[in-house]
Amino acid sequence: MIKITKVYSDENGDSQFEDIEMPLKNDGEIGFLSDEIPVKDIVFRTVKPDYDYDFHNAPQKQYIILLDGEIEIETSLGKKRIFKGGDILLMDDTEGKGHKTRNLQNIERRSVFITL
Repeated sequence: MIKITKVYSDENGDSQFEDIEMPLKNDGEIGFLSDEIPVKDIVFRTVKPDYDYDFHNAPQKQYIILLDGEIEIETSLGKKRIFKGGDILLMDDTEGKGHKTRNLQNIERRSVFITL
């Protein structure tokens, strides 16, 4: 299983966290694989050490794979979680009140966006 944290908008427009597990199948010597997921684009991003982005929505449904650093995401209800390099997010709050994101380490942070 691969752990993914989904950020989504509920029926009231509030952003929420949901922990999901993606099943993996044993594919022998090459390891364990998920089912294929059709994707649209892949985008590589860096942000400055002082990155602190107030409430915003995801521009489209997308996976974000954090390559390094640490971030804090805050939902519209004030719930906060910390994510670090290697963590996977599924951003699906394309409408509603959005979420906040800020760097927790004083480094230029790198991530990969995979749009769906």
